[in-house]
Amino acid sequence: MKNIGFTLLFMMSFSVFGFSGSEEKNDISTEKIENSMAQDSLLRHVVLFKFKEGTAPEKIKEIEDAFAALPSKIPQIISYEWGLNNSPEGLNKGLTHCFFLTFKSEEDRAIYLPHPDHKAFGALLSGHLDDVTVVDYWASK
Repeated sequence: MKNIGFTLLFMMSFSVFGFSGSEEKNDISTEKIENSMAQDSLLRHVVLFKFKEGTAPEKIKEIEDAFAALPSKIPQIISYEWGLNNSPEGLNKGLTHCFFLTFKSEEDRAIYLPHPDHKAFGALLSGHLDDVTVVDYWASK
């Protein structure tokens, strides 16, 4: 009876997880995956802010507005959105603002990062941020 259960479990694992008698079929290089993702998806740029305690609400509003103005100044930004943290999980580590930018390519992001309007925005932040986190990724479907 134990052998039947083990055999059944063993066979089910092959059907659930898939089995290939050849390792070559599953050998896809990381470079191929990255190239495929770069061609078929969009580059997301996520920026999270934690403002210093005591930062005036007017200053925070000025920063929000300045970030929102960047897409009209930097054409490589093809999409922009932002919002305030409202997660009930309490895992945001004090990060309150999330900004989400989209680029078509790494080249477009490379134009954005040193762009004078982006640099001016960075200067506006000076002295007001307690923490910032940035994560970039190729969106997967």
